[in-house]
Amino acid sequence: MKEIKFSTEVEIKPPDWKLTHRSKILTIGSCFADVLGDQLGHYKFSVANNDFGNAFNPLAICKILDSVIEQRKPNADLYIENPDQIWLHHDFHSSQWARTKADLESSIMEKMKSVQSFLSETDLLVITFGTAYAYRHKRTNQIIGNCHKMPGENFVRELLHPDQITIPFEQLIQKLLTFRRNLRIVLTVSPVRHTKDTLPLNQLSKSVLRLVCHRLSEKYKPVEYFPSYEIMIDELRDYRFYKEDLIHPNKVAEEFIFNAFTRAYLDEDAQGFMKQWDQVAQSIQHRPQHGHTPSQLKLLKNVRDKLNAISRQVDVSAELAQVTHRIAEFSG
Repeated sequence: MKEIKFSTEVEIKPPDWKLTHRSKILTIGSCFADVLGDQLGHYKFSVANNDFGNAFNPLAICKILDSVIEQRKPNADLYIENPDQIWLHHDFHSSQWARTKADLESSIMEKMKSVQSFLSETDLLVITFGTAYAYRHKRTNQIIGNCHKMPGENFVRELLHPDQITIPFEQLIQKLLTFRRNLRIVLTVSPVRHTKDTLPLNQLSKSVLRLVCHRLSEKYKPVEYFPSYEIMIDELRDYRFYKEDLIHPNKVAEEFIFNAFTRAYLDEDAQGFMKQWDQVAQSIQHRPQHGHTPSQLKLLKNVRDKLNAISRQVDVSAELAQVTHRIAEFSG
């Protein structure tokens, strides 16, 4: 009988290295970086997840990482105070804010220091490119990360040229590999569609990003490309894998892409732990229909024993406290 396939599978060549639960992972970039970081965090990996908030264009990401390495202060000319008297910075997401300019600078520099410390021990850096379209701040002639809803006449929108991205990223990669010699880097293009650019221009933008990723992964051995975008548009080529906005991948698609990531980059023990953790997490979330019953108490004690065993590998103190509290309620 002829085998029937309903999708085109995206082949991922596994690298010659693997992540374990001792590995440290740093994510940065678009909102898909948040998704991946959250998934890894759920499975108890040590993750610094997009600590500066979303950055969508590659030059904004490059600038942040370079500033982290150099511990360079943000450009003083790119601070703004919005109508609500909130201070923001055009190189950073709106999650980085303060009531005064001095407080914002202090907060950003403190985060820079923290991320630099984590980066010095990081095993894998995951960079997610969202769009090749960027905004140039007219007064400073700088490509920025966020307009913060300021008047449109302050900016010029432009499509970044591949060389405009590749050259600074080559310089950044060399800095990163000097700063952290054994660092591995995974580049990916976000599967989120930027439909405000129009669909044809979204494809153009993604093509630019894909070309940049290809060039960098071909030139530098520690750099890999993970095809999250290709999985979404080829292997999951159906609107049932999108949220209602038809822009963002839904939970099923996110899990499918994450499973492909884990098969490619995680060792067998880590993958085995994830299956074990799924069972434990499901038991923790279980809520009995009939209140405090002997069978429920038995289940909770069994979960507590499993958590105690797992605690030798990863930090499950929060889950242990939660289960211990629920057990205590039986005698309360």
